[in-house]
Amino acid sequence: MILRARSVGLILLVWLALVALLLSVAFGAANLPISTVLDVVLGGGEPTERTIVLELRMPRAVLGLVSGGSLAVSGAVFQALLRNPLAEPYVLGISGGAAVGAVAVIVLGVATGLVPVGALLGALVAIGLVLRIATQTGRGLDTRVLLLAGVIASAFFQAIILVLLTLADVESFRSAVFWMMGSLASATWTDATMLGLYVAPSIVVLLALARPLNLLATGEETAQHLGLNVQRTKLVAFLVASLLVAASVAVCGVIGFIGLVIPHAIRMIWGVDHRFLLPASFIGGGAFLLLADTGARTVAAPAELPIGVITALIGVPIFVVLLRRRIA
Repeated sequence: MILRARSVGLILLVWLALVALLLSVAFGAANLPISTVLDVVLGGGEPTERTIVLELRMPRAVLGLVSGGSLAVSGAVFQALLRNPLAEPYVLGISGGAAVGAVAVIVLGVATGLVPVGALLGALVAIGLVLRIATQTGRGLDTRVLLLAGVIASAFFQAIILVLLTLADVESFRSAVFWMMGSLASATWTDATMLGLYVAPSIVVLLALARPLNLLATGEETAQHLGLNVQRTKLVAFLVASLLVAASVAVCGVIGFIGLVIPHAIRMIWGVDHRFLLPASFIGGGAFLLLADTGARTVAAPAELPIGVITALIGVPIFVVLLRRRIA
């Protein structure tokens, strides 16, 4: 019965993601009929319609699907790692490090194309710093120290960001703030392809860790008695999930609440088994980000709102409802 319910759940999530993908391509500053989008996908359509669909909106939609899925899966892994369903990807300082790198590139006037590189390098520095602090206790990767290290690193990076913004001119300040609120506006097929090639093996590794993550949920001591190499599992899960967040933030900016709300919602509906939770989180997270991006492009068209604003406006009420249900 549980297996059937989860199979139905995955099918529903896949359909939701497909609908979100279709809406993302169809709607924007210039809306296209869904029939036209389908015609272009099947090889037809006018040249202008093909350009809009295949060169502008489709890469953006694919990038949003992959990035949103990565953030949701990372959130599910961090929640298992920290044994806290309220944990989320950015609590460990990774987004702060990425923001420092990106803002530094913007404020210093370096080539715009290097902003993702700066963000990725900043995220990698954050991962290394947090991991270094967390392993100094002499007890392997202590998740309690890991959480505290992430909070400390986040505060430190926020201070650096404020210093950089203080030194920025008006245009650089605006660009940096807009980047930190997340956007898919500059998406290209190259971005989507590179992120997809990076995410695919990472997701495979995390799916292979589904059973070990289930064991970790029972407690580290119990998992160790059941034959699990706890320290290796925690280290691999932390590194792979962190690198997923780093890659997503590098190309999309800081987009909150996906890694918090999506795994939490799926866990409450279908249970805590990570063999289902991880793939369901990926599909659900991708669909959620696509719908948020569609809203960001259409609510104030022709202007475009930052995606982080939309995800927060949607995510906060959803999270409050989920939290009340959990407490009740």
